[in-house]
Amino acid sequence: MRFYADLHVHSKYSRATSRDADLEHLALWARRKGITVVGTGDFTHPAWFEEIREKLVPAEPGLFRLRPEIEREVERQLPAACHGPTRFLLEVEISTIYKKGDRTRKVHHLIYASHLETAGRFREKLGTIGNIASDGRPILGLDSRHLLEIALASGPDAYLIPAHIWTPWFAALGSKSGFDSIDECYGDLAPHIFAVETGLSSDPPMNWRVSQLDRFTLVSNSDAHSPPMLGREACAFDTDLDYFAIRRALETGEGYGGTVEFFPEEGKYHLDGHRACGVRLEPPETRRLEGRCPTCGKPLTVGVMHRVEELADRPEGAPAPRPMPFRSLVQLPEILGEISGVGPKSRSVEAIASRLVGKLGPEIDILERLPLEDVEHAGGGLLREALFRLREGRVRREAGYDGEYGVIRLFEPDEIRGRGLVGTLFEPSPPRPSSPGPPPTLPGRGGREAKQEKADLLYPGP
Repeated sequence: MRFYADLHVHSKYSRATSRDADLEHLALWARRKGITVVGTGDFTHPAWFEEIREKLVPAEPGLFRLRPEIEREVERQLPAACHGPTRFLLEVEISTIYKKGDRTRKVHHLIYASHLETAGRFREKLGTIGNIASDGRPILGLDSRHLLEIALASGPDAYLIPAHIWTPWFAALGSKSGFDSIDECYGDLAPHIFAVETGLSSDPPMNWRVSQLDRFTLVSNSDAHSPPMLGREACAFDTDLDYFAIRRALETGEGYGGTVEFFPEEGKYHLDGHRACGVRLEPPETRRLEGRCPTCGKPLTVGVMHRVEELADRPEGAPAPRPMPFRSLVQLPEILGEISGVGPKSRSVEAIASRLVGKLGPEIDILERLPLEDVEHAGGGLLREALFRLREGRVRREAGYDGEYGVIRLFEPDEIRGRGLVGTLFEPSPPRPSSPGPPPTLPGRGGREAKQEKADLLYPGP
């Protein structure tokens, strides 16, 4: 079975999360987005653990589903095009802050379990170490290796994946962690780790430059703090719908279909910088300035690209050491907001997105695989052109830095204002004029075929 999984999310009991981050809304948005398996998030939190016990029932091996009466109510709120199974997988993110050597270490970790009993043993042990009730993502003064040891002792089904490994402040390989390898972070238990989460600010080609990561499966997840953020990054599988099959795919690569990714520039720590001064820098410039903000003189936040370059032992563009497909996408509301000239969270964009999902099905299908003719019929010529460019990887990138998200655009400003592309949402492209002029050549193609395809795209016939 082919499906997508988003295995790093948070509940309403984590700090800075939506009040709607409950199991019902997670299930509803998972189906809207096209996600079949979603992490529960936060299973160490006492109140959330009780909700999990009350609202979920066992489904396939190691997975859970909403109780039938709750599931029916969720399905009632979904368009028929988005109906399908939603399964939950027990998951929690743990933050560890501790002293090792002469440095303070701050690392985030993802823990998974297939049974409530395993999850219960894990949370009970952590409860003897620190406060697990104050935050869905608890902060513990615990060595990374010790946390892994506790996870492994909780049950043979439990495993740990280092979270967003390149994030500057809270990650195994981040610029502030003090670790230069996964082995250094987890010590003698590091062989039990078989996958790492690459985070929003890096993509697989960046990670392929670092040979020490060759033995790990690269995973991507949303780290969603609200249900609508589900699926902004996700993992693809072609396995049985089964916790243990998912784990085997991550361990061996067999049945693992790669990832859906941000364009890494959209991540909020891609480049170096100092947000307070509006300073964004490429790594060579940071090195020239000796890591100091050119405006105020304070230390810059060293971003993911810089940190990857520090640990890289392969050149940029190095081939994948292990075959792993990936696709860089932009969320549908961001595309609709760019076309409409309003914010992606505006009511008008939400209404348009709901209409499209109702007609065409889950968002990830719209973005990735639906025929462009179907998209145009439901959403107009500009949306068709946007998705054509997205699938070709032809985007304008304004990189994020120091906690500021980057921006990915699909059009030049004058195109949306009418000096280039013609048409609006829900309007088909106009008939092709008699003399459209020479369209640009598509990347990787040339001659008459490329010119005709571009002309057909911008000026399709009736």
